[in-house]
Amino acid sequence: MSMREEIVDIPAMHVLNVFGQFDSYVRKIEQTLHVSVLARGSDVKIVGAQGDVEKAKKVITQLVELSKRGNALEEQIVDYTISLAMEDKTDSVLEIDKDIICHTLMGKPIKPRTLGQKEYVDEIRKKMVVFALGPAGTGKTYLAMAMAITAFKNNEVSRIILTRPAIEAGEKLGFLPGDLQSKIDPYLRPLYDALYAIMGAESFLRNSEKGLIEVAPLAYMRGRTLENAFIILDEAQNTTPAQMKMFLTRIGFGSKVVVTGDQTQKDLPSGQASGLDVAISVLKDLDDIAMCRLTAKDVVRHPLVQKIVEAYEKYDAKMARKPKRSAPPKKSRKP
Repeated sequence: MSMREEIVDIPAMHVLNVFGQFDSYVRKIEQTLHVSVLARGSDVKIVGAQGDVEKAKKVITQLVELSKRGNALEEQIVDYTISLAMEDKTDSVLEIDKDIICHTLMGKPIKPRTLGQKEYVDEIRKKMVVFALGPAGTGKTYLAMAMAITAFKNNEVSRIILTRPAIEAGEKLGFLPGDLQSKIDPYLRPLYDALYAIMGAESFLRNSEKGLIEVAPLAYMRGRTLENAFIILDEAQNTTPAQMKMFLTRIGFGSKVVVTGDQTQKDLPSGQASGLDVAISVLKDLDDIAMCRLTAKDVVRHPLVQKIVEAYEKYDAKMARKPKRSAPPKKSRKP
């Protein structure tokens, strides 16, 4: 096996960002791609097998460019860049980074961070109805919220409507104190959190009082026609088929709809069919409806979350392959 050396120049101001705290990012590159990375001032020497060195050079070059664009590099970004290098798709990292949807109240840019998320955002731009399916942490709700707020600010829609079924996550909470709004707010808290982060509490409250932004349980959608609105149905795996049909038939002219859900985390009663599963089967061949399937590769939370999702996927696949035990035959009673 022929060995090869490559030199990459990293400007001093970007060394810490690219190398990570205690050189953690460089060690990850070394361990995953089987190379040695040696730093001498601003020059970084990569040593290893030819193919591995080329991949490592691409990863480091892309990370330097991301750093130059003002990105604070995180473990997820480094992991994803390495995974793309192993698939010879490293150039996609910079293409993804160009797509800035909007900025948070603190000025942080919101943009897709994986190829799956980029496809998801592009489908929202092109299609009238988009189903986003995938595990927790893939940005389904947050990116949809960012797209909704951007469309609202650009006067592409006149209002935003956010809804989700009010159902406990496997727990019986009993009677909650307070008026109707205080009873349903806990179910809608994740939507409020995303709104506050992107547009701020004051702006949300001001537009909410005018009726321009509405956060409500799914039951409140019955009988309405939702025109010229950006509508997000979150946690759609917890809808019944009747609820999903009711929601989808509310869509009016000039509206855009995003339905998000994780088919592996249903809180419906045992034996109850999910409206999301039924809708996917019924609507999969209709024009102007997109089905975006995000995977564990698109998880952008702590890297441990990605490992947890992958572990559960393996477990579910293993359980699905196991033959189901048939019940033993009942013994007949002797007269």
